Formats: sequence, structure tokens, C-alpha cells
Amino acid sequence: MELEYDLLVVSAADAGDDDPLFQAGTAAFEAGDTAAQAAALKSHAAAVLGYVSDRFSVSSRGAACRPTQVGDATIGEREGVPYADLLLDWTCPERADEHVVRSGLFPDGEGYVKGTKTIVTYEIDGRSGSAALDAANPSFSTAQAWYERFGEFFLLGAEHLLTGIDHILFLLALIAGSRRLREIVLAATSFTLAHSVTFMLAALGLVEVPGAIVEPIIALSIAVVAGWHLWGIWRRGEHATDLETAGRGHFSLDRAGWIRLGVVFCFGLVHGLGFAGALGIDEAWSWTLLWSLLVFNIGIEVVQLTVIAIIFPLLFVLRRRAPKAGLWATGAVSAGVSIMGLIWFVQRISGS
Repeated sequence: MELEYDLLVVSAADAGDDDPLFQAGTAAFEAGDTAAQAAALKSHAAAVLGYVSDRFSVSSRGAACRPTQVGDATIGEREGVPYADLLLDWTCPERADEHVVRSGLFPDGEGYVKGTKTIVTYEIDGRSGSAALDAANPSFSTAQAWYERFGEFFLLGAEHLLTGIDHILFLLALIAGSRRLREIVLAATSFTLAHSVTFMLAALGLVEVPGAIVEPIIALSIAVVAGWHLWGIWRRGEHATDLETAGRGHFSLDRAGWIRLGVVFCFGLVHGLGFAGALGIDEAWSWTLLWSLLVFNIGIEVVQLTVIAIIFPLLFVLRRRAPKAGLWATGAVSAGVSIMGLIWFVQRISGS
């Protein structure tokens, strides 16, 4: 199990009324001393195991399996954040083909975090799979059908985009700056292809880029894409939505359109790393995990296309019936999005 270190310390200490664990664990966290962090967990192994086993359980045929910790906890790191790595061995009363896994780790009621999701991957007797557990869906059976397992990751992807305000703002910037339906379709497709590649590579542990680099670039991408439209308005005024001499071929994009498409693709590569970091998966390559990630990605794309299908036609009608109003509307949206992106960029660079 991989559990965020500082969250594990405060939760386990609070649950077990273990103030020494809180004091030692917090001091080690603030000092950034991984050896001291591991020592704190080792000294209070019973409290840590008690917390984890009370909130993460495995059962077989209705009977609880008993967890035993194997070795001492070690400290790893993900995107600059220390994680406690615990190896637990669950002993079940009898051998069975089906196991029920339930997670209530770091619930909202503790008051430390909200909306925790636990990603579980398993391989039992040649059968493998993965599941995403949260307060609404706290358990799953290893005998569940493939469509049930993939359905959870589809909803997880859709929810991630809807609740990820930075990605929503990036999408709004793309829509506001697109002059034709062809442009927003190509931009969305370019963004999808780019972030799908890096999302898969990062989530499967094949590419690793620190969050301290990824997150500021995501914020900057929002400001740049939104600012691109503002620059067009400043340079061309009421003709900002007009095409320059279009290129030949099926895409029929002008020079500005091609440049914008390239910029969106490059930023899409970075956004894919952000999606993977938010999901928190960093596992070795496997077909099971790959299919789960693909379904997660499909959930993201369905929401993305839905947002485009709702907003762009309204914007198109506004531009046709009241060009000046449409220009002011897209300019106002782009200005707000650009300012927000710059604020986030400064905050993430400074670490505040």
C-alpha cells in the first residue's frame, strides 16, 4: 500500500490517540528527513497498522481476512510528496475464488481531506483487474464483471475533468479562441491525442516528470491559450475571427490556425502528465491497467466533447447575430481565464 505520509501520520495518531506518533511523525515530515519518517512509523507500527486495517479490509466468503505487516514501512516519493509504503499480507480463513475489498481510508469525517479515492490493482490466480474506491463506492468484488470495473474508471475520468477547474478553463480558452467548428474540433483532437500519450506513459510508470514542473506549465498553458485570442483581438479588432488566406487540403487552416494547433498539442502533452499525477497511479505496464486507463481517458473525452457541443454552438450563433457582442464575450472570457492562469502560475512557481 502507498499512503501519503503526513496524512497517514495525523490520521493514525488521531484515531489511536497517539500524540507521540503525531509529534515524531510531523517533526520528521517538516524536516524532510526520510530516515526519521520511516523510524517514526516503525516505532508506532501498531497504531499505523491498526488505522489501516480498520479502514481497508479484505474478506472472503463473508469472513474477514487478517492483515499482517511484512517488514517495516519504507518511505518513497511521488511528485515531491513523501509516501509511506506498507507491505501487508492478508490471511483468509479458506481459499476462495472471490474476495471483497473495502476502503474507508482518509474519510471526509476526519476533516483533513475531502473526496479521497483509493486505486486498487490486483492479481489473483491468473485473474487481474483494478478498481477506484471512494465514499460512494467503497467496495468491489474481484469477481465483478469487466464492464463494472471499467464503468468505475469511466465515471472517475468524467468526474476528474468536471472537478478539475484548470482543465475546464483550458477548454474554455480553446473554445473562445476557435473561429470555426473545424478549428475547435482539430484543437480538441490534438489536445486529446497529446495528453493521451503522456497520460498513459506516466500512469504506467514509463515517464516521470515532477509535479513542481508540470503544474506551473499547466497554469501557464491556460494563460497562453487564452492570451492568444486576446492578442488576435488587439491586432485585428473586429476581424479577429476572420480567416487569413487558408491553406489547401482537408484542414483548410491558415498560418495562425496551424501555429495554434501546434501550441495546443505541446501543452496537451503536459496536461497528460497532470491527469496521471491527479489519478495517482504509477504502476508497471500491464494490459489490465492499460485498459482501465483508456476507459478513464474516454470518460475525460466524453465530458470534454459534451462541453464543446453545448458551448460552441451558442458562441457561433452569438457571433453570427451580434458579431461585436460575440467578440466582447469571448474577449472577456479569455481575459478572465488568462488572468487566472497567470495567478496560478505565480502561485505554483512560488510554492504558495
